[in-house]
Amino acid sequence: MKEQEKYEDESFRDSISTVDDKGKRVWVYPKKPSGKLTKYRNIVSIVLLAFLFGGPFIRIGGEPLLLMNIIERKFVIFGQVFWPQDFVIFGLGMITMVVFIILFTVVYGRLFCGWVCPQTIFMENVFRKIEYWIEGDYTHQKKLNKGPWTREKILKKTSKHILFYLISFIIANTFLAYVIGSDELINIITDPPSAHVAGLVSIIIFSLIFYFIFSRFREQVCTVVCPYGRLQGVLLDKKSIVVAYDYIRGEKRAKFKKSEDRKGVSKGDCIDCNQCVAVCPTGIDIRNGTQMECTNCTACIDACNFMMEKVGLEKGLIRYDSEEGIAKKEPFKFNTRIKAYSAVLLLLCTILVVMLTTRDDVETTILRTPGMVYQDQGDGNFSNLYNFKMINKTNNDFSITLQLESDSGEIKMVGAPQPQLEKHGVVEGTMFVVMHQRNIKQLKMPIVIGVYSEGQLIETVETSFLGPMQ
Repeated sequence: MKEQEKYEDESFRDSISTVDDKGKRVWVYPKKPSGKLTKYRNIVSIVLLAFLFGGPFIRIGGEPLLLMNIIERKFVIFGQVFWPQDFVIFGLGMITMVVFIILFTVVYGRLFCGWVCPQTIFMENVFRKIEYWIEGDYTHQKKLNKGPWTREKILKKTSKHILFYLISFIIANTFLAYVIGSDELINIITDPPSAHVAGLVSIIIFSLIFYFIFSRFREQVCTVVCPYGRLQGVLLDKKSIVVAYDYIRGEKRAKFKKSEDRKGVSKGDCIDCNQCVAVCPTGIDIRNGTQMECTNCTACIDACNFMMEKVGLEKGLIRYDSEEGIAKKEPFKFNTRIKAYSAVLLLLCTILVVMLTTRDDVETTILRTPGMVYQDQGDGNFSNLYNFKMINKTNNDFSITLQLESDSGEIKMVGAPQPQLEKHGVVEGTMFVVMHQRNIKQLKMPIVIGVYSEGQLIETVETSFLGPMQ
């Protein structure tokens, strides 16, 4: 009875693992992980880090791979420039992303957190590795922190924190490049500091923020700050794929004894070695079930598989699975639900890609001048005055010609007959549309104006023409 109560005790859910009963921080010393999944995560991290640090300097058609210049309201995604006029695409893109996150989490759990999240990648695959390299594994770190301030401790701590700040400085510069562009960042670096005081101060502040996060705050970002971790409580269900402990096979826990028939003495496969707890970067015990603090980093899977193999038991006691799959003792498989949700995710991604690749290179707005009606030009001709605005979203220059897409009238420009639209430029102007009375079929007649460059139609714009009643 006591054993049953032990395994059903869920008091651990009353508080997070990194805070004690007095509300004080519990410092986590995770054991250095190793194993197949850890190697895969390392490879993914290297690829993503290369992408992150190289992103601002990679050019597609003369534009950076990614730019979020809020100050100039210019956004670049995979070389495609977006302006505030592309708000519809941006809005639909955000909706698509939200739906994607919801569906992805419902099916695959927190796979993003463990494999792709920048916080996890930097913490576990950059800063934590430096810590292991300088201070040793978790037992050495504990001993070093509890020991007196010797020459060795001062040297190790100083070296570690200097490296931490230098890497934080590089990260801050990289993120700044995503905001202001790599060219402007290089100018800030190469010019005298007095020429870019605001930029220098910004870099220092963000460097200190990153340094604080990765040297002190650490896993608290995932357990306290990140809203995604808290959302999983309402997004996950019994069919969601998570890093899970097979409690049916593992309980009841007992230490390993060589040549013992564990099933014969009613013992589960869990040998209670606590290695899954030792490697956890958020300090939880995965055997207690799915918890908010779990980032699905798979360190516990590798640790458990190593111990199972070492004692001659079947691997997979901790694995990617669903709560329902463990309860029903069913192996993981791509069921109809997963396939359907995955199809929806693929469809959403396809729609977003199509939206990004098929948008107009030049966006033209043509509106009749407010407060003005038609003008009688004589000889049965009537005109309307229009204001136009053109935005070039490409790296090319255009010589623009506007003309009606029918033979019912003509366009007379006010000023330059052919507006010159420079790359990423904006041109505004005024023009008349002149039509003969015989071609005016109604009081407010729809017309279509074509936007041409070197004889090639690049866009059509619909507007209306006001004329006298027949």
